[in-house]
Amino acid sequence: MSNPSNSIVQPTPSAEAFGPALEWARARALHEAGRFDEAEQGYERVLTAAPGHAEALHFKGLAAHQRGDHARAITLIRAAIALDGRHFGWYINLGNVLLLADQADAAGEAYAQALRLAPQRADIHNNLGVFQNERGRLGEAESTLRRALALDPDKAEIHANLGRVLLRLSRNEEARSCLDEALRLNPELMMARPLLGLIYRRLGRPDAAAQVYRDWLARDPGDPTALHHLAGCSGEAVPERAADAYVERTFNAFANTFDKTLAELDYRGPAQVAEAVARRLGEPKRALDVLDAGCGTGLCGPLIAPYARHLAGVDLSQPMLDKARLRGGYDALTKAELTAFLEGARAASCDLIVSADVLIYFGELGSLFQAAAKVLRPGGWLVFTVEALAGEEAAGFRLHPHGRYSHRESYLRKVLVDAGLVVEELERADLRVESGEPVDGWVVSCRKEALSPAD
Repeated sequence: MSNPSNSIVQPTPSAEAFGPALEWARARALHEAGRFDEAEQGYERVLTAAPGHAEALHFKGLAAHQRGDHARAITLIRAAIALDGRHFGWYINLGNVLLLADQADAAGEAYAQALRLAPQRADIHNNLGVFQNERGRLGEAESTLRRALALDPDKAEIHANLGRVLLRLSRNEEARSCLDEALRLNPELMMARPLLGLIYRRLGRPDAAAQVYRDWLARDPGDPTALHHLAGCSGEAVPERAADAYVERTFNAFANTFDKTLAELDYRGPAQVAEAVARRLGEPKRALDVLDAGCGTGLCGPLIAPYARHLAGVDLSQPMLDKARLRGGYDALTKAELTAFLEGARAASCDLIVSADVLIYFGELGSLFQAAAKVLRPGGWLVFTVEALAGEEAAGFRLHPHGRYSHRESYLRKVLVDAGLVVEELERADLRVESGEPVDGWVVSCRKEALSPAD
């Protein structure tokens, strides 16, 4: 979540509420020490001696949640609430665990019930507002978070969460004001800094965004997101590709909403790659060894699978790979950095490599293309998309404030030829829509030359 007040609410129970006071005290001590398995066993002993005590069930549910068993936690907390439904904190805890279990509608109901029990609690309004934002109910989220601020105007997290909603509503100046206030109230509130940087980028103020990232790095030196966007906004210390830590963090957080977000952006990368493959390879015959390079959630998979006798995917984000596995169609999925994966792969082991909206996180492409050429069999194909760089750039590519690279046509042709690949098609295309404007790119089809009969 964006930052609700979602820490576990742990009321302090009295030992007198339970017959076996010593067993209760031991269980609580184990729980507070982080020994969740033993704590859960202790709560079970309390319940054996004093059946039906709701508080023991609730704490047993918290222990189950904290050791990662969300399904059991939900069952136990619901059982506690069924016995005693007066505690708003129990509903907050239930909502938090339901969200972690991807049961968003039920979580919203739990937060709403907590609010009915404690309508003057700003933290519950905050939780509900964050939930509404994540469900796309932006008007409701704004109203709920403004009620939270009316109850607790000095809570930095609420200002930041309202800023996030206003940013999604494209009310950038209002969002900026909220985030400035959040940081004034709590300069250590790190969740506000990436949002503020994004706002300044959207406002076309890269210098102001760069200062946000410098301030961020002063408090958290080495943060990969701050470093990457500072380079994009300032043009200083531009890396040849996005750092693994930046890519992993970005897409790990993005995995649950990736497909929905790209649909809203009219994202066409996988379809454009598939159309280019069809133009070059004709009717699919399930005869090729195919690699989806940077497969993400697997959007390319169903479009390319008809060509594949074996379809493999590689990606740096494990949550994205988990989504691809659920989508199905892949014979193998591997977590790895792309260039390293290709460099370590067996030579001449692949007939087709596809890559949609992946190479936009690489500036220098020579090493990657060399590795891809090694992996392709003679006559094999590499088909990919990149964003187009219109202006002159000595390096042939540019890192932009939004964090992606774009490439000049002349640079692409040179590094592909240097890798021993023949450019068969380099087609200009709109890859998606961003801030209401089409993103200009290239759909590139190139092949490794087939061996001559003499060879």
